[in-house]
Amino acid sequence: RKKVVLQDMEGVDAEVYNSLNWMLENSIDGVLDLTFSADDERFGEVVTVDLKPDGRNIEVTDGNKKEYVELYTQWRIVDRVQEQFKAFMDGFNELIPEDLVTVFDERELELLIGGIAEIDIEDWKKHTDYRGYQESDEVIQWFWKCVSEWDNEQRARLLQFTTGTSRIPVNGFKDLQGSDGPRRFTIEKAGEVQQLPKSHTCFNRVDLPQYVDYDSMKQKLTLAVEETIGFGQE
Repeated sequence: RKKVVLQDMEGVDAEVYNSLNWMLENSIDGVLDLTFSADDERFGEVVTVDLKPDGRNIEVTDGNKKEYVELYTQWRIVDRVQEQFKAFMDGFNELIPEDLVTVFDERELELLIGGIAEIDIEDWKKHTDYRGYQESDEVIQWFWKCVSEWDNEQRARLLQFTTGTSRIPVNGFKDLQGSDGPRRFTIEKAGEVQQLPKSHTCFNRVDLPQYVDYDSMKQKLTLAVEETIGFGQE
């Protein structure tokens, strides 16, 4: 089973993701008063859960904060709902044996179960926002040229890479949702030209560096969409 990572948190709870990410990027000694524990509400009662043995008595510091983030992420996404998830998987595997699905990653499985809807590129373009770019910029023209040259499965994978799902709302891209409500597909000018595009699935946003030629952009966008798991997504 694939190990959950901090980037997975963005699609579950954007505020928690931002807080944990801030912890990793800043000094927390003397700033945050945390222990290796978490509060969980169960049937109207708040209980304290240890993230490791005797965790409620172990202070989180700059020296061990990475372990805290890993343990908290594991608890928040997996352990906290382990009983419910097991019941779901038991039922799912009664219909589809586990050995038939373990050969697929999570993105392939979604496409397999949900199918691939026909994607209207003009509707997609019409309901796209730009940050740092304008629609007339060469890089943006290259981006849409690349998308138009792809087949429908590759377009679905791009949508999946950027939004977390390959599914399109019934009323089209104007109804695209993020983790906190309506969020239009967004292309932001960010990153160095030697880097791959990076996605923020919580905000339906892709960071697209200002590549110097079409072939370079297409190669890096294709690699990001088809090969990146976790690293290129937040």
